[in-house]
Amino acid sequence: MTRAVWLKADDEVGDWEQRKRRITAGLEAGVDWVLVDQSDVERVRELGEVNVAAFAGGDVHVMEAEEDTVEPDATIVGKDGEGDGTVDLPSDYSGSADLSALRRDDGMDYGGYVRILDTEYETFAEEVAREAEYTIIIGSDWQIIPLENLIARIGEETELIAGVRTAEEARTAYETLELGADAVLLDTDDPDEIRRTVEVRDEVDRETLDLEYAEVTTIEQTGSADRVCIDTGSLMDHDEGMLVGSMSRGLFFVHAETAESPYVASRPFRVNAGAVHAYVRSPGGETSYLSELQSGDEVQIVDIDGNTREAIVGRSKIEKRPMFRVQAETADGDRIETLIQNAETIKLRTRDGRTAVTDLEAGDDVLIYYEDTARHFGEAVDESIIEK
Repeated sequence: MTRAVWLKADDEVGDWEQRKRRITAGLEAGVDWVLVDQSDVERVRELGEVNVAAFAGGDVHVMEAEEDTVEPDATIVGKDGEGDGTVDLPSDYSGSADLSALRRDDGMDYGGYVRILDTEYETFAEEVAREAEYTIIIGSDWQIIPLENLIARIGEETELIAGVRTAEEARTAYETLELGADAVLLDTDDPDEIRRTVEVRDEVDRETLDLEYAEVTTIEQTGSADRVCIDTGSLMDHDEGMLVGSMSRGLFFVHAETAESPYVASRPFRVNAGAVHAYVRSPGGETSYLSELQSGDEVQIVDIDGNTREAIVGRSKIEKRPMFRVQAETADGDRIETLIQNAETIKLRTRDGRTAVTDLEAGDDVLIYYEDTARHFGEAVDESIIEK
């Protein structure tokens, strides 16, 4: 599941200058959506590239389209109507509202906005969720229990968006019932809180990998080959690197060039990854050939504990260099290997810490990521493939 951050910036926030400051902070932080009133859609488009959702106003079954308006990416109904309590639900409401506005077949994505004022509104939100592409729920006195109930009941019928005011509330929403909300609607003017909420979004989306050690059985010099340096648009920490290897089922942890040396300055944005044929692990569990990487592609950064994050390739640099062939045996007795440049600046992870490939010996244990699966065009497949 890919999480998202929506930023609330409608007329309840204040005048346009106040809304503009909030939206600008959101754009700078990297929010996914901005939720505004229809009258602000064009102005948001002028501020930057972001998905724009717009309140249509009125209740969820009476909505008139306006002419000559800039269309949003999604239309949200329920504000100033039944959804937020401006128009009362029937006193005997039991789940039978007319939701025709959410069923319109005009190419627009529709969403419902519901404040959970009591159990009747929770029932109403369930009904909206069955029809809406997006369902925004705002808790009043209770937040967690209605969210748990809706997560359990509506499944994947809608994108469930929980109203929050802080990054910690966002974390709770993302983690509720282990499944969590698909997105949060953040209501704050604090640029730091907006940024922290985006960081929480990124954290909960990241994989954590189970890394293990494999014993080096062979390390030998080979001839020269076309070697790839991956220069990213991100700075890496001392314990971070990438997973690369000649065999997709077994990838070696290669440290980023964060260490200083007497002869070469550190390059904390770089991983000297290996020969052009090798794989590198990408976000989402896929692999890419090093030869195919180019500026703008995404690669996965991993630390020695298996925590991951994404980085954008800024440059892929290919040069002919002398190489080592490193072969290792996993705990299950499988053989994996890779080609890596013969240079002191390239370091693998052993039980003793960072170890230059030039100092690596048979019998050393190196950190790897191993999964006993075949791959086809970078994706895991259930078939028999022999790699030598």
